[in-house]
Amino acid sequence: MTAPFSLILDCDGVLADTERNGHLPSFNAAFTELGVPMRWSEDDYAELVLIGGGKERIAAALRDPRYWSSDTGPRSDGDFDDQVRVIHAVKTRIYKQMVVDGAMPARPGVARVIRSTLDAGWNVAVASTSAAESVTAVLKSVIGEQDTLRVPVFAGDAVAAKKPAPDIYLLALNGIGAEPTATIVIEDSAMGLRAATAAGLPCLVTTSSYTVEEDFTGSAAVVTCLGDDAHPAVVRSDPLNSGISDRIDLDTLERLIDLSNSRSHSGGPR
Repeated sequence: MTAPFSLILDCDGVLADTERNGHLPSFNAAFTELGVPMRWSEDDYAELVLIGGGKERIAAALRDPRYWSSDTGPRSDGDFDDQVRVIHAVKTRIYKQMVVDGAMPARPGVARVIRSTLDAGWNVAVASTSAAESVTAVLKSVIGEQDTLRVPVFAGDAVAAKKPAPDIYLLALNGIGAEPTATIVIEDSAMGLRAATAAGLPCLVTTSSYTVEEDFTGSAAVVTCLGDDAHPAVVRSDPLNSGISDRIDLDTLERLIDLSNSRSHSGGPR
């Protein structure tokens, strides 16, 4: 019996444009609530978003005076790791409420693609460096509670090495019993693309507001979104000559998997 196809999606920037509309304001709200003398601008966050994981971003900023909003910087009393965990816990609470409040609508076409792959019998999972509870909250807001029960989430501290390391994708592959040659990843960032390709998986990139100018060499294709009636996908790159249309569908994903396998067998980069 032929193994079923599998789809693994990133969360932030793929399910919703969460970085600009959710994570950044919730980080700043947590700093304010806890009296931490930091406030990240959009330019600050454009640098910090290149670091995989929310706790890791907080830790990097606490150690770097460029991000402090006072000369004295954050207090250094107590355990540094505990401070990071407290800030992140408050940020996660604020972020989850923002999701409930509808601050981060789903990206075009993503709910359609997830539901159609599930209905076709595909394995579907989400793999993210964000906290698992935050990822699950976004997933529920995109496809509803019942369909979320059909989509395993691999996220946060489930692995020690976060993207661009391949660990979270290797964990997801094992967790859903996916065959790498029958699997495709959807990512929005060069960091995520590197993680997917390091795991031996083809990657379709759907650019988000913070990643549109990044280098996506090695991707199966790059599009502006997955496409719906109001927001058709625009193809930015189609290196496999797959003939992508303005709506990513099952045929598109299967074709990208097949063409990526052919490229791999011919000796080209996967």
